[in-house]
Amino acid sequence: MTIDDFRRVALMMPDAVESSHMGHPDFRVGGKIFATLWPAENRGMVKLTPEQQHEFCKMQPSIFVPVKGGWGLKGCTNVRLEAADEATARTALQVAWRNTTAKKSSARKPAKYTPARPKR
Repeated sequence: MTIDDFRRVALMMPDAVESSHMGHPDFRVGGKIFATLWPAENRGMVKLTPEQQHEFCKMQPSIFVPVKGGWGLKGCTNVRLEAADEATARTALQVAWRNTTAKKSSARKPAKYTPARPKR
């Protein structure tokens, strides 16, 4: 997989847009980052949950590696592009995209309605 392949697949996600953060491209939905590119290092990054990260890294350790430090502990996962095929990268990007859109939609859920108690 190339940088351009990763970019193309990331932008295939519904409502995804390319932006930039700290000097490198990122991919967002609803203003929230779900993936980034590090072209100089030929790697991408997807925002997974820690549990998802564990599964991806266990199943494909030559492709997926936790980001070092605190971000990695939260699920941010490097994608070694030279080792990845499009189907594998697409799956990871879809999961990251879904995670990001799920957070956004759950934040918009209305508060549960609780009727007021009658005064006595």
